[in-house]
Amino acid sequence: MIERYTLPEMEAIWTEEARLDLWLAVEVEAVKAWARLGKVPRDAAERIEKKASLSIERMKEIEKDTHHDVIAFLRAVGETVGEDARYIHLGMTSSDILDTATAVQISRAGKLILVRLDELCDTVRSLALEHRETPVIGRTHGVHAEPMSLGVKFAYWWDELARAGDAIALSVGSAAVGKVSGAVGTYANVDPAVEEMVCEALGIRAADISSQVVSRDRHARYLASLALLGGVIARQALEIRLLARTETSEILEGFGRKQKGSSAMPHKKNPIKCEQLCGMARLLRGNAHAAMENVELWHERDISHSSVERIILPDSSIIAHYMAVRHASVVGNLDVRPDRMRKNLEASRGLVFSGTVMTRLVESGMSRGDAYDRVQAAAMEARRTGGSFREAVLADEEVVERLGRDGAEDAFSLDRHLASVDMVFERLGIAEDEREKGRSGTAAAIRGR
Repeated sequence: MIERYTLPEMEAIWTEEARLDLWLAVEVEAVKAWARLGKVPRDAAERIEKKASLSIERMKEIEKDTHHDVIAFLRAVGETVGEDARYIHLGMTSSDILDTATAVQISRAGKLILVRLDELCDTVRSLALEHRETPVIGRTHGVHAEPMSLGVKFAYWWDELARAGDAIALSVGSAAVGKVSGAVGTYANVDPAVEEMVCEALGIRAADISSQVVSRDRHARYLASLALLGGVIARQALEIRLLARTETSEILEGFGRKQKGSSAMPHKKNPIKCEQLCGMARLLRGNAHAAMENVELWHERDISHSSVERIILPDSSIIAHYMAVRHASVVGNLDVRPDRMRKNLEASRGLVFSGTVMTRLVESGMSRGDAYDRVQAAAMEARRTGGSFREAVLADEEVVERLGRDGAEDAFSLDRHLASVDMVFERLGIAEDEREKGRSGTAAAIRGR
């Protein structure tokens, strides 16, 4: 279950009160813009700004008759303003306030998600630096492949998260645009300058072009970027789950002193947080699909998108924000077991160095096919008997003749598999001295990638 106490900043953006406060702000800023253009008396604009308020209860009472939320909103606000209410919503249509308010919500939500993603990236970076020299077996198809650096595995995570941040930043910039362009976007009854002034006052851009609505491909891109972040986090959570299996036991979720794993089996330490993250990513993908469906509206618009967005925009924003918070907590409290990693790495008795042995034979002049067959035969024999692959290689006179005993021994060195770690870290911009900096500006780095 999502701990609600971790999310008040995000939830506050999507409450009914917050949404209607933004509707009111759009209307007030539009009146002020009209006043600056000389179309509304300045004293009327001042009175409206001072007096305009909304009783949600009154709005809902009116809506029972109108069956139109914006008209109910305007009438409820108008009752607080009085005669000057005729200047409110001048030349505007419902979507002028709906889409502009939604743009502000997306802008605010996106910024919060990026802040949490920044913290998550810092946590992952710290792990990468801490374990840059920690050897671990790499796996392909779930099977032992070759040794690698655990720090590089975490650096790979950081890079994934950074790209997800890029996508979110771009999508928020695209979706956080407002419109005050009238019934079909022609500005027939509203000055384009009003649109510019309203959007500027609310901290967003005006859409370059709109119909009665802002194009929904913008919103679909935002939700797709959140689904992408969810997928990246879920992939990393899945990796932790796989590494936490009893037979592997290399990396486990942190486990509280009073935490319980199973109602029936007291010994259990299940990766429940990571399983929750994998599940929530599925919700984000489903919501992104719904957003894609919203792109298809009739002519200048219908309202088939509206009911969907009232669910998917807040839900996906809250879920993505929570996943970043939750994953940072998981990663920051991992039980990393280098000794178990070493034991697993050595479990194959040298088989994971077969690729290096083959490469050395090819470099000595042997054909690749012959080298592959010779090394594979030795590997299969070692696996069949449970013997040492290293000893099998050293017992092959031709291999020793071609490589020399020292050269054959060197093919089983871990150092080669960790030799490029520094280069990888430099390429990613993960510097050693950043370990002492605390927050090291990941958000700026992500945005500038």
